[in-house]
This record gives sequence, structure tokens and C-alpha cells, in this order.
Amino acid sequence: MTSSNRTERMLEEAFKIRGRDKKGRKILRIVGKFFPAKELMSAGQGGGEEVLRSFLERRVFSELAGAPFVVVYMHALVQRSENFPGVTALRSVYEALPAAVRDGLRAVYFVHPGLQARLFFATFGRFLFSAGLYGKLRYVSRLEFLWEHMRRGEVEVPEFVEDHDEELEHRPLMDYGLVESDHHHRALDDPAMDTAASMYSLRCIS
Repeated sequence: MTSSNRTERMLEEAFKIRGRDKKGRKILRIVGKFFPAKELMSAGQGGGEEVLRSFLERRVFSELAGAPFVVVYMHALVQRSENFPGVTALRSVYEALPAAVRDGLRAVYFVHPGLQARLFFATFGRFLFSAGLYGKLRYVSRLEFLWEHMRRGEVEVPEFVEDHDEELEHRPLMDYGLVESDHHHRALDDPAMDTAASMYSLRCIS
């Protein structure tokens, strides 16, 4: 399998449109641990962003355009060196969203955010992303709260996400960064972000 085919398969695992929430809106599920940031970055400056945009245009945007939808982003066990592409890349992709897709986005459910992820977005989210997108961000500390908005069978949850959820239930101080997980991986909790604002934020919250 070629590198480009492998990256395509990884993106297919990371992004899946399946099911509907309790209001009948499509669900775009994104699993952070499956996101091939390392492979995309190896494509060189700008190359990875183009590969990602091309995939989204072909496999995601075409299915979402013109219809309301929500995003469920699962952050458990994300590693910054493997899965986090950097804020500049994320913003670039957001700015490339077709108007029909951007207008259809109703909510982004951020499942299992770390403390520093919350602090970062609270401090710099409004500067890095549009007010419209930032206002749609919903933190979900436990899967049980996600089920208030959608039925269990409508969203495929990887086993490691369920295991992480159970670990948080028994070790709640992990939510505040006071206790480390037995599977201690961090992305936004130890970010490799590539903007001046990102570096400043790390000094503020370290």
C-alpha cells in the first residue's frame, strides 16, 4: 500500500458520517487518535493541508452540504506527535469550508477535553476561529452527557474511548490534570501548536 493510500485509509477511519442526533441532524464523528497528522506533515509544507482538504471535499463536504449537522470530536488518547496537526492547519481547513457546509454546522461536541485544552480555547479560541464556530463548541466530559443529544446506537464509539471514559469516572481528578491516566497521551494538553499565540498560551498555562 502506498503512502497516499495509507493516509487516505486513516482519514476514512478518522472521519465518518453516520447516524443522526435527537433533532434529526447528521453526525460527523471525528476520532482524534485516528487522525494521521504525522503522515500529513511528512507531505511537506502545504502538502498535508491540500491532501486533507481534498479528502474532505470528496468524502465529507459533498455529503453535508445543504443539510444541518453536528460534529462529535473524540479526543481520548490523542498524541501531539502523531495526531495533532497544529492550529494553523486546523484554521486553514475551517476557512476552506464551503459556505453551505459552514452554515449547516450546528454544534461541535468536544468529548473528553483536557484542562489545558479548555484553557487554551477559552483564551484564544475567539482569535483563532470565527465567533460563529467558537460559539458552537460544547465540552462533553463524559459519554453519558453526549447521550443527552444523540442515541447510543447512532454514534460508533471506539473501545478505547469507552475505556478512557470509565477511567475518568473512577479517577475524576484526571479532568483537572491532577492525576495522570494510565495511558497518558496528550495533544492540546501538551500542544505542538505553530502560532505565536499558541506559544504564548503555553507559557500562560504551564
